[in-house]
Amino acid sequence: MSDLKLRIASVVDDSVVDGPGVRYVIFTQGCKHNCPGCHNPQSHSFSAGMFVGFDEIYEDLSKYKYVKAVTFSGGEPLEQPEAVAEFVSKLKEKGYHILIYTGYTFEQILADEKKLRAIEKADLLVDGLFVLRLRSLNVNFRGSSNQRIVDVQRSLKNKEVVLSEYN
Repeated sequence: MSDLKLRIASVVDDSVVDGPGVRYVIFTQGCKHNCPGCHNPQSHSFSAGMFVGFDEIYEDLSKYKYVKAVTFSGGEPLEQPEAVAEFVSKLKEKGYHILIYTGYTFEQILADEKKLRAIEKADLLVDGLFVLRLRSLNVNFRGSSNQRIVDVQRSLKNKEVVLSEYN
């Protein structure tokens, strides 16, 4: 693989709100959705943030022996589909559980080969735009009730959305 660089805003090494279990969260930089009420608007600019390679991320992640799961959030991870695909593939090889947040729906991703490649090895996908009027504190790992937690592997196998047990 090429060790593509990923433009990120930041990382968090011990999140319990960005998916099941204790997770390392990579906040990608750049988002064109610009959802009103977004909790991370500083990650929208495509010219901010910093570029990191997989080895740099993995060196940091490896410090946290109790973390066995990684979340890609944003910004919009699927605006960098090639780099995300590479990072996800390498993390899966090392045994990590992967969740990706995206404003795109699973159905939109299926129609885009690059975006599909970025999620094809992930375990879970939180899909759909954040909708401020549907904001809810009563939905697991999501900001608004329209968003779904998709079981990626079962959905790809069945060729239709299969919701995760966390919905």
